[in-house]
Amino acid sequence: MVIDVIKIFLPSTLAFLSGIAITPLIAGYLYRNHMWKKKAGKIGLGGVATPVFDELHKDKEVGTPRMGGLVIGAGVFLTVLILFMADYLFGEPVFDKLNFLSRNQTWLPLMALFIGGFIGFLDDWMEVKGSGDYISGGLSLKKRLLLVSLLGLLAGFWFYYKLDVLGATLPLLGYIHFGILFPVLFALVALAVYSGGVIDGIDGLSGGVFAAIFSAYGVIAFYQEQIDLAAFCFTIVGGTLAFLWFNVPPARFYLSETGSMALTLALTVVAFMTDELGGGRGLSVLPVVALPLAATTGSVLIQLFYRKVFGRKFFRVAPLHHHFEALGWPGYKVAMRYWIVSGVSAIFGIVLALMR
Repeated sequence: MVIDVIKIFLPSTLAFLSGIAITPLIAGYLYRNHMWKKKAGKIGLGGVATPVFDELHKDKEVGTPRMGGLVIGAGVFLTVLILFMADYLFGEPVFDKLNFLSRNQTWLPLMALFIGGFIGFLDDWMEVKGSGDYISGGLSLKKRLLLVSLLGLLAGFWFYYKLDVLGATLPLLGYIHFGILFPVLFALVALAVYSGGVIDGIDGLSGGVFAAIFSAYGVIAFYQEQIDLAAFCFTIVGGTLAFLWFNVPPARFYLSETGSMALTLALTVVAFMTDELGGGRGLSVLPVVALPLAATTGSVLIQLFYRKVFGRKFFRVAPLHHHFEALGWPGYKVAMRYWIVSGVSAIFGIVLALMR
């Protein structure tokens, strides 16, 4: 039991320290190469202008680098490498126990994290270099959604054919057998979670939210005796806190697609791994644990619905966190209140997941 607790908190600490240590190198590269948008503002869904957002962020988007998600990815990678090499070189039982790189629990979420980070990095690179295929410079929304869908289907087929996962628990419905349609469910969940990644829009906001979410799933995995998966979750927490250290106002860099695609894809895999595979209800509690992401996606859908049906906006600006900014809330107040909501929803989600 003691070694299991150490196995969780040691990687988290290593990821935090590694992220802090490597940030000067990453930040130096980003600033030297001017890795930020050349023009402030954005184009909303459907190609509509976003004058309220543009006014709120006219002085924030230019001059602050993107690709801050590299800090999280680097922290996680270095932690995995350090513990793996310690086990490989010394071969002592204690190092074997601390090494959480395992085929049955952590290979899939690690691959999701790094593949998502790589695709997000390419999108950010095209955006800052202006070589993309739409006005903001990066991959179009349709192409990003297509990539996420394809990755979700591939991961879903792996769960279905290799891991014999045939169903999942859904909110209020309980366990449902999906059979051959399981990969479709996986892809839909991946899209839903990824859509919440636009929460990266205010200094300090996304780091606190994702740290709370992965902490909750770390606790759930630990309770289900998926110790390696729990260690993975808390390693992400450590890397995310290292990012947050430099992302609090005024942010030195933004999470952007490099981080948001990596984290949302990894979160999708973790949610499914703590479901049928772990003998739990990890997927059914996802909307609760990740309530801020769900609210972010929901606010965008509501805004689109009102524009389409009533010809007017429901929120002053979407997603929801920018609506609060438009009401006059300072960015730091929005971020801190989201942290509070994230903490409460994470605890509530843990309780629901552990109830029998």
